[in-house]
This record gives sequence, structure tokens and C-alpha cells, in this order.
Amino acid sequence: MATDNDALTVFIDQDLCTGDGLCAQYAPDVFEFDIDGLAYVKGPDGELLTDKGARVDVPREYRLDVIDAAKDCPGDCIHVRRSADDSVVAGPVPE
Repeated sequence: MATDNDALTVFIDQDLCTGDGLCAQYAPDVFEFDIDGLAYVKGPDGELLTDKGARVDVPREYRLDVIDAAKDCPGDCIHVRRSADDSVVAGPVPE
């Protein structure tokens, strides 16, 4: 059973995005492409958040899809973090 300690956030580094589209295939309610061909996260109301580093909470039902998207992303640009302590769950590890 998932707890609040399992809550996740996600953001995309557009500087690394290859525009491959895997993320939007995995979790279309979380990721979307803008007219620039890069992926962005979507807010809870479905609005595309185009501010650099915009972060959203990952809905419980999409957690595994978002983690899989980060693991399979060819640009290694999807950052999935644990909300409680900002630790890396999937995606690039900060240097």
C-alpha cells in the first residue's frame, strides 16, 4: 500500500530533451509536447507548464508509468524525486 512517503514529483530538463515522445506515450496525463518539439509536465488541471524546471506532483495512478518513462528516456532528462526528501527515484543523479 502506497503512503504519503511514496509521493513523487517530476520535472523535465528541456535542455536534454530529445523530443523522442516516449514520456507522453507512457503517461500522457503527466507529459506533453509543446510546439517547440520538447516535452513538458502538465499541471493538475492539464495545463502545460512551460517554465524551466516546472515540477508537478505525480498522481498515484501514474507513478510507475512516470518512473518507467524516466528510465527509458533517451535524453535522460526526466527527474523523478521523492516528495518527502527530494531523493532521486529515477532519472539522472545530480553530480
